[in-house]
Amino acid sequence: MGAAPGYRPSAWVHLLHQLPRADFQLHPVPSGFAPQEQEYQQALLLVAALAGLGLGLSLIFIAVYLIRFCCCRPPEPPGAKSPPPGGGCVTWSCIAALLVGCAGIGIGFYGNSETSDGVSQLSSALLHANHTLSAIDHLVLEMVERLGEAVRTELTSLEEVLAQRTELVAAARGARRQAEAMAQQLQGLAFWRGVPLSPLQVAEDVSFVEEYRWLAYVLLLLLELLVCLFTLLGLAKQSKWLVIVMTVMSLLVLVLSWGSMGLEAAAAVGLSDFCSSPDAYILNLTQEETGLDSDILNYYFLCNQAVSNPFQQRLTLSQRALANIHSQLQGLEREAVPQFPDAQKPLLSLEETLNVTEGNFHQLVALLHCRGLHKAQSLWAPPQPCVHWQDYGAALRGLCEDALEGLLFLLLFSLLSAGALATALCSLPRAWALFPPSDDYDDTDDDDPFNPQESKRFVQWQSSI
Repeated sequence: MGAAPGYRPSAWVHLLHQLPRADFQLHPVPSGFAPQEQEYQQALLLVAALAGLGLGLSLIFIAVYLIRFCCCRPPEPPGAKSPPPGGGCVTWSCIAALLVGCAGIGIGFYGNSETSDGVSQLSSALLHANHTLSAIDHLVLEMVERLGEAVRTELTSLEEVLAQRTELVAAARGARRQAEAMAQQLQGLAFWRGVPLSPLQVAEDVSFVEEYRWLAYVLLLLLELLVCLFTLLGLAKQSKWLVIVMTVMSLLVLVLSWGSMGLEAAAAVGLSDFCSSPDAYILNLTQEETGLDSDILNYYFLCNQAVSNPFQQRLTLSQRALANIHSQLQGLEREAVPQFPDAQKPLLSLEETLNVTEGNFHQLVALLHCRGLHKAQSLWAPPQPCVHWQDYGAALRGLCEDALEGLLFLLLFSLLSAGALATALCSLPRAWALFPPSDDYDDTDDDDPFNPQESKRFVQWQSSI
């Protein structure tokens, strides 16, 4: 099977596709994309579970570190005012970790935007496919209605007018048969009519899910940004309550970061399996959902010279019928109008109908070509056959390049975030212990009227008076 035009798997797709996969029993699983199979689902869940394992190890390490810090500290000598040695290194290591987390947030915003752009390309391709299929149905319906109306009215009137000339009536009936045959051939060209799968509905579902995914990541990024900024503010102001609150929030964001890392890793691995060979899976799935012939799907998805247009025979027969109708009407106009002037009006009406039908037919031919599904154009715009931009290939590039790249950047963000927050959670209690107690501050000002000592002196001075 040929590849989709304009799409080639990237190096990231090849690299992720080569990673080994295993089910819950640690049996090897093929890397082919098969989301309906239980073993493949277990392989992706196992990839996501690695992030859960990392979260568990991080929490155990942080708990052991904090227990050792709280229980194994040497007792401070009484009256000691100076901070223990190494306190500055602890604070600076916490600040450095938070700055790394802030850099990871910037990477996360970029990855979130790239993922959204890739999914938007997929939605745009689905919307354009729905527009093209709807245009095909609209043109076929309009031409069939015009031909049917011409058969019921103009040709019937023409036969009544020409009833005295048997050979002219036979020519009119021949045009009737050609119009009915053309209408029958045209009805078979609306191949998507009655198909339960709607590209518009799929595009709306994809956009709905992507909107909430994008919003969830924006909220996560903003939450971590606030945690980093307020933690730095607490360290700068040496505010114990703010550091305590941010420690609890850092623990929450740490759990969310590891959870997002698991989802991103599983999604990236599954997407790489899909993108390594997308044609077979998409064709099989579309055929199951629509019931269309494989020849039609191969022609429109691959759009190469090896696959012929499955509607070429119907189009040829329709074009011949249209040419025969034109020829018969021109003969009737030459022979019947001089003898039967009343025949001129239905003949002119038929010519107008045929001219409109011919214009719609040429546009239908352009839309039924595989390039018609690969170029956004207005319903009444002239056909543009020499187009190399492919919607199917663009959708695959958006999903398998931009979206996959965005997922990898989000994975890097989650990794940096988890490492930075784990370091901060280990450093914050030690930095908090270095803060001087409130009674060590000698911020009282002798000139301050709200100073207790100054207030006592004021009372003694007033009583002496």
